[in-house]
Amino acid sequence: MPAQRSTETATKGTGNEPPSPFRDLGGRFDAALARGIGHITRRALGPYQTAIVRIGFATTVLLFLLHEWPHRHEMYGPDSPWGFDLATRFVDDNGAFTVLLWSSSTAWFELVYHLTMLAAVGMLLGWRTRASSVLFMIGVLSVQNRSVFMGDGGDNVIHLMVMYLVLTRCGQVWSLDARRLARRRAQQPERHVTDDPAGIALWAVLGVLLVAALVSGKIDSPVWSLFFAGMWLVHGYWWLIRRYAPGEPRIVSDVIGNLVHNAALLVIMAEVCVIYATAGWYKIQGSRWQDGTAVYYPMQLDYFNVWPEISEFLGDSGLIIMALTYGTVMVQVAFPFALLNRRAKNVLLVVMIGEHIGIAVLLGLPFFSLAMIAMDSVFLPTAFLLWLGSRARRVTEPVRRRLRRAAPAPAAPEPAGVTEARSPAWAKST
Repeated sequence: MPAQRSTETATKGTGNEPPSPFRDLGGRFDAALARGIGHITRRALGPYQTAIVRIGFATTVLLFLLHEWPHRHEMYGPDSPWGFDLATRFVDDNGAFTVLLWSSSTAWFELVYHLTMLAAVGMLLGWRTRASSVLFMIGVLSVQNRSVFMGDGGDNVIHLMVMYLVLTRCGQVWSLDARRLARRRAQQPERHVTDDPAGIALWAVLGVLLVAALVSGKIDSPVWSLFFAGMWLVHGYWWLIRRYAPGEPRIVSDVIGNLVHNAALLVIMAEVCVIYATAGWYKIQGSRWQDGTAVYYPMQLDYFNVWPEISEFLGDSGLIIMALTYGTVMVQVAFPFALLNRRAKNVLLVVMIGEHIGIAVLLGLPFFSLAMIAMDSVFLPTAFLLWLGSRARRVTEPVRRRLRRAAPAPAAPEPAGVTEARSPAWAKST
């Protein structure tokens, strides 16, 4: 003991004390804060995740509208049991937005319904994503708010996500916008990437329609009026900044755009966690979920009994029913905590996607399952999405090769000397 004390005393005396864990704590915190701020301002995070969410929800809405197309008049049109007067009074009370109540004519309903389908196609392909996202949101909200009792949990998810997608840069990859921008930069790097007459024409047409709706009083809500006018002005401002102010104003605007995108992406992730955590904890309070029999009862209802043989086989096994019941609760409760570990998160994602596929097959709720899978896709790893994109390109390569052969080849730009030599004499003199 005396020798040990003398050694400790000697160590202290020589100044070889271990470094304090709090030394330079302020400097390390400032460096970490600077890295975090740079990370969320320099670029729009999750380009592949937001792209797959865009594609997933656009596909879900498009398939749903196509599926219900033969019955569209009875569900959302003039022949709906939820009549025009009832829907108008309901919307006036809760302030919901729908353009289908601007007119009770069948022609107006047909126009809005089919334009919503076209907007879904535009979002799916990533064509003019900024304009398509706004039109997609208008169409989806209009259809859903026309007959509010026609939906289910999947409609609520779609309702929220179409509004969030408007604030994201979901067309950075896997879109016609990204393809068009890459081609312009490769073929004509000296020209402005904002030389887009079709985009300017679309923006002008939408501006005229917006002014007409505001002047006629069709959009009488101050919130929606400010939102649509603000989106139109922001898109015009963004075009002007990119074309005429490529310096500091462009950099500041790009930083603001990245912040808005990243904030919307964070809200989407938080929404997923809230949905699953709320569903899981509410299930825990139910007696049927506690005794492990909750999954059994929906499979016995004729409305959900799509495959009677499979439902009967699963219902006859108490062990399978109990495993499915408890497994559903555990996965939903554990998912927000699993985000702290990448491997656990990926495993639970696979389980949850499998669960939604099972719901689509066993209970006959394909659009609900597609919406939930599209929502879960925001947490898919980038490496998997890149692999998925490469596989999709490989599968679609024969089709794209045929389209390239059928399309006329673009004319190559001629050298300046050749162009001058072919110019007429009067053009050279002027």
